Amino acid sequence: QVQLVESGGGLVQPGGSLRLSCANSGRPSSIGFMGWFRQAPGKEREFVAARGRDNISILYADSVKGRFTISRDGPKNTVTLQMNSLKSEDTAVYYCAVRMAMSAATQPKKYHYWGQGTQVTVSS
Repeated sequence: QVQLVESGGGLVQPGGSLRLSCANSGRPSSIGFMGWFRQAPGKEREFVAARGRDNISILYADSVKGRFTISRDGPKNTVTLQMNSLKSEDTAVYYCAVRMAMSAATQPKKYHYWGQGTQVTVSS
């Protein structure tokens, strides 16, 4: 069983930075991709970024490329999302997710385990 615990959300001004972290209790050898999704009020959950176990396969949504960086620590079984140059449209609940398969995916239904979510609010 995989359990995910997120931390690092909060309130930040436009142009600011935040760092989200996610620790999971699953066996590193059985996990394919670890990633982040977000969901704003009244909108569907959308893909943000993901990183494969090989640490070579890295995916970003177009809306965050160049601003967000996903990193993964295999031995510690953690994934972090460094968010820079934040915009008001980045406001959402951010979810950590795990995909057990080794192939890349960006659809929420392809991920098997989810964290409880952490709120990120970008506002002046």
